[in-house]
Amino acid sequence: MTQSPPRDAGPRSARYAYPDAPRSGPEETLHGLRVADPYRWLENPEDPATVAWSAAQDLLYAREEARWTDRDAWRSRMTGLLATGGVRPPVPRGGREFHLRREPGREVAALAVHEAGATRVLLDPLDADPSGTTVLDAWEPSWEGDLVAVQLSSGGTERSVLHVLDTASGGTVGGPVDRVRRSPVAWLPGGRAFYYVRGLPPEPGAPARAPRRRVYLHRVGTPADQDTEIFGAGRSDTQYYTVATTPDGRRLAVGATEGTAPATDLWIADLAESSPGRPRLRRLQHAADGRTAVRLRPGTGPLLLRTTHGAPRGRIAAAGRTAAGPDGWHTLVPEEPGTVLEDFAVLDGPALDRPLLAVLRTRHAVAELALHDARTGARTATVPLPGHGTVTQMTTRQEPGHELWFTYTDHITPGVVLHHDAVTGLLRPWPGGPPAPAPAHGVHVTQEVARSRDGTRVRVFVMSPTGRPDRPRPAILTGYGGFGASMSPGFTPQAVPWVRAGGVYAVACVRGGGEEGEEWHRAGRRAHKHNTFDDFDAAADHLLDAGHAAPGRLGLLGSSNGGLLAATALTRRPETYAAAVCAAPLLDMARYERSGMGAVWRDEYGSASDPEDLARLLAYSPYHHVREGTRYPAVLLAVFDGDTRVDPAHARKMCAALQWAGTGTGAGPVVLRTERGVGHATRGASRSARLYADVMAFLAHHLGLALPEGG
Repeated sequence: MTQSPPRDAGPRSARYAYPDAPRSGPEETLHGLRVADPYRWLENPEDPATVAWSAAQDLLYAREEARWTDRDAWRSRMTGLLATGGVRPPVPRGGREFHLRREPGREVAALAVHEAGATRVLLDPLDADPSGTTVLDAWEPSWEGDLVAVQLSSGGTERSVLHVLDTASGGTVGGPVDRVRRSPVAWLPGGRAFYYVRGLPPEPGAPARAPRRRVYLHRVGTPADQDTEIFGAGRSDTQYYTVATTPDGRRLAVGATEGTAPATDLWIADLAESSPGRPRLRRLQHAADGRTAVRLRPGTGPLLLRTTHGAPRGRIAAAGRTAAGPDGWHTLVPEEPGTVLEDFAVLDGPALDRPLLAVLRTRHAVAELALHDARTGARTATVPLPGHGTVTQMTTRQEPGHELWFTYTDHITPGVVLHHDAVTGLLRPWPGGPPAPAPAHGVHVTQEVARSRDGTRVRVFVMSPTGRPDRPRPAILTGYGGFGASMSPGFTPQAVPWVRAGGVYAVACVRGGGEEGEEWHRAGRRAHKHNTFDDFDAAADHLLDAGHAAPGRLGLLGSSNGGLLAATALTRRPETYAAAVCAAPLLDMARYERSGMGAVWRDEYGSASDPEDLARLLAYSPYHHVREGTRYPAVLLAVFDGDTRVDPAHARKMCAALQWAGTGTGAGPVVLRTERGVGHATRGASRSARLYADVMAFLAHHLGLALPEGG
């Protein structure tokens, strides 16, 4: 372990000649509030002034990057940690097992199929694009397993194109279908047709925005423009839709959610009583508060639902054939205090003495897996897990069966696919995957509690060399706090070398996330968003007060909504932090709805068109809280030019504002890392390794942590 004082602890920004950025944007009056936007001209990436400014920022970043003495060592460590490959749980269909797998050393995951004792690759995006910028966004086999719908996108845009492949030959037998974005695909028996979600064509001359969507029925081998529209006409432009069918083709379920609102409308159709092209949809849930998902099984028995309606921590309910709303549902597995229901799967094979539900819960973000009687809801067994981690992607056979597959991971253990046999009770690694990885050595994980301003208990995962605050160390704090998404334990490759080198890496589970259920989410959204930031402040104070973090050596890290969290923290209390990294961040909350996917996030943040919402947004909007003469910490803003979720303009404008504010104060440096050919989500392994390495090398440089040789 090697530590050193933070580099350049004295005045820093004076050594940088920041690119010229005129403060020429407008100052407007919105709902009686004066709102300045001095760098609005940076919103247009094609404007010659923006192009020139961005090129100058690239040069500035290159000069800053060259100063990080451990940069190459970080890249070597991250490349090694991400080169091991991985596999996802199998989806059994028609005697075949489909799964994603990335072989060691390969850039992106390929779709593979296991049958007759052998595994072969069905689709490898690298075959069509050796550069690694084309990725497989989504895939769904037909019920018989002889066809599979695949969705690929390039350049990080997530604008997928759907094709249908023949499983036996790998040849294309359907498509292309454009304007899909990780669309659900719900096959009908026989593989002749499927339901899916597609965006409408963009309106000529209209500004770029998230596409309006519809549910369609597509017949394999026919042009997409001949598809039958099933659902969505006359509804809000910002709604998301889901579709699902049963293997016997008897039932169709359609779900609708307004943007990211925590409420779902559901419809069900009996396709034996109406044609697939004109299904008679019956309301199952409408205008009711709560997220609800349906688990379809063959036959005409009760529908099984996972819902937060009337149960903010989640319950499993059964809905009879005529149920028209939650009043007609029967609670099968009730809400359990202290835990959050995440998912469930049905095990109903003939080898079992009774049908079972595999029920996944989390307790303070840590997974628990149990078996319940599917008829009474009573708990019958607990499935022991390898550690305090996360379970995701549970799969079963579509026909009655007793096997369950899922991914397990924790902060120091890469994901492994496990197989549970409900007859024998055995849990073991799936034979179709690589050998189970060993947890990273030299890293201890604890879960601690911070107290927020209002007394709320905020849990913080702390990764450290000893598992206790033995002495103050260079520390990184990260979090998310939005959309009900939980910061569950997951392999954190960038934390491993950091902690082995003597640092601390902490993850705060703040309000706005889903770690404590839907009430926890709602306590950190819209009018209550301030709680998210108060919780994060409390986590930072805990690291300092407990002795985990050394004063002057605490850094911030966040991406997307987490980038908003980190940027808000640095503008609220810049003196607390020595460095901050914000990747793909939301930063201008007065105009976030106008670009990327911002319009569908109104339910989470509020809308600038509403006077009260605008006042709340401006109360924390990082871009609007940059103050001239403030000594801000070193800041790295990372953006991706293919990002269709969060416009890189947020970071460009924030970069210019921070560079202006800190000039002559000894603050900074403030640099912008622009990566081209990638976007907000999936990317190749080498691109991920370089991003992780650059972020960690920046933080190590400014927090004073040196990587030891080897190890």
